[in-house]
Amino acid sequence: MLAARIRKINEPLKIENIPIPEIGSLDVLLKVKACGICHSDLHICKGVVPLAEYPRTIGHEFAGVIQDVGSEVKDWRAGDRVCVYFLITCGDCFFCRTGRESLCINRVAIGAHTDGGYAEFAKVPARNLIKLPENIPFDQGAILTDAVATPFHAIVKRSQMRLGDTVAIFGIGGLGAHAIQIARMNGAGKVIAIDVLDTALKRGRLFGADVVINGQRDDPIKAIREATGGIGVDVAFEFVGIKKTIEQAIASVRRGGRVVVSGLGDQEPKLLPAMLFARFEIEVVGSFSFEKMEIEKIVEMVSAGKLDLSHSVTHRISLDQVNEGLKWLEEKQGDPLRIVIVFE
Repeated sequence: MLAARIRKINEPLKIENIPIPEIGSLDVLLKVKACGICHSDLHICKGVVPLAEYPRTIGHEFAGVIQDVGSEVKDWRAGDRVCVYFLITCGDCFFCRTGRESLCINRVAIGAHTDGGYAEFAKVPARNLIKLPENIPFDQGAILTDAVATPFHAIVKRSQMRLGDTVAIFGIGGLGAHAIQIARMNGAGKVIAIDVLDTALKRGRLFGADVVINGQRDDPIKAIREATGGIGVDVAFEFVGIKKTIEQAIASVRRGGRVVVSGLGDQEPKLLPAMLFARFEIEVVGSFSFEKMEIEKIVEMVSAGKLDLSHSVTHRISLDQVNEGLKWLEEKQGDPLRIVIVFE
């Protein structure tokens, strides 16, 4: 089978012909139909997230059709349409037992610790599968497993957002654009979108933002204060992962406000001075990944027409174009929201 493999950081992925994976008794062999290109994949390629072992087939955001099942797999059969929860968790540690499986101490990430979806076939534990209804295209089924599930987790589980809250969303890329829709669905009274690209802000309007702010051309904190009667937002979501936008998110909330940081990066932001941090009762929390049951809920919403992903896939490419796709994402060429590798 053909697979896109990382051999060295800061070098293009290699398209290689490698053996089809051998599955264990509790695994399935998945014929990959679509795999999203995520910023986390760029982090792997650039060495921001180093891998323990090379070469590796990356890609963690994928969907397909079951080709074969292991001898002990009971609930799935060849031909089933599925998408994949990319975290293989132990099910036994404190976090798994308390419903926080994304924090599993023993977690293994498909596409980082094991081979992933930039390939014609992938080996996946059967318990990591979610049924994909016929009315959800494979490209949408692929991206909902991360590009939608990550902001869903941040908003629904981590933010404590209440009906009628005013929210700010920093970064209107693959995560932030879907965050606008999800915030709306969960009762946000006003959604303010902040980005440095006018094309991203136009997308923010399309996805339902009430106010859009160009963070490079305008002073985003001043603009947010003006849009909230001088008070600030109830909740701010940061989906970029850089020092500047995290600090802006903290500065944008009202007294007693909450900041949810979901963007991944290696920069160190500065918090408020300790006295103000305490006096204003500002909360800053992290949000990482999601739980399998959240993907299941998203699948239900998309299938029922409650969540529209028809504008979410902006580029569809073949496997041999993967390095071009990574470059487009890094350089934001063509205003990509989600670039998806599509397999025939």
